[in-house]
Amino acid sequence: MNRFNLTALSAAICLAASTGALAGTLSKTEYKAAQADISATYKSDTAACVAMAGNAKDVCIQEGKGRERVAKAELEARNSPSGKHRYDVRVARADAAYAVAKEKCDDFSGNAKDVCLKEAQSAQVAARADAKLAEKTADANATAREKTQDANAAARAKTTEASKDAAADKRDAAYAVAREKCDALAGDVKASCIKDAKARYGQS
Repeated sequence: MNRFNLTALSAAICLAASTGALAGTLSKTEYKAAQADISATYKSDTAACVAMAGNAKDVCIQEGKGRERVAKAELEARNSPSGKHRYDVRVARADAAYAVAKEKCDDFSGNAKDVCLKEAQSAQVAARADAKLAEKTADANATAREKTQDANAAARAKTTEASKDAAADKRDAAYAVAREKCDALAGDVKASCIKDAKARYGQS
């Protein structure tokens, strides 16, 4: 079973927009032109899927939708740079990668498919948790720069809390994958598998 790597999937579905491209505000003409380019790219991508068949076609369509979703988020971040828009870009990449990974799971069946879906979901949860952590950390640091030493302490507390939440989300998602893999077993072996998974990921 191939484990879905969210970073690799995201890279595959994202437009080649660099971090530096998020720095400026676009004119109305530039913004509309960018929207038109995104629309044209999406139509071209989906047109390329027509000749395909079966799940390969479904995956192709999801990849096109993913690129469009990410491109739109990146355009908003470019047009109006902000912490929220940077967060939206990360979430768009995570969700687009998940949609593609989920579609690819249709190539499997039974427990193999269940595990595939759980792995895809786990990757999405982890990416979303990291996006939220990055957003909260950036907000906390911005607040700290503007205020007093008390603000610095509050920023550290907020970052610590966000880190704990992100770690908990990742741990729960990883446990879901491990638990799903146990379903392929039976009897005492399955019970032992579940017990080990609970111990490994701190589940009660």
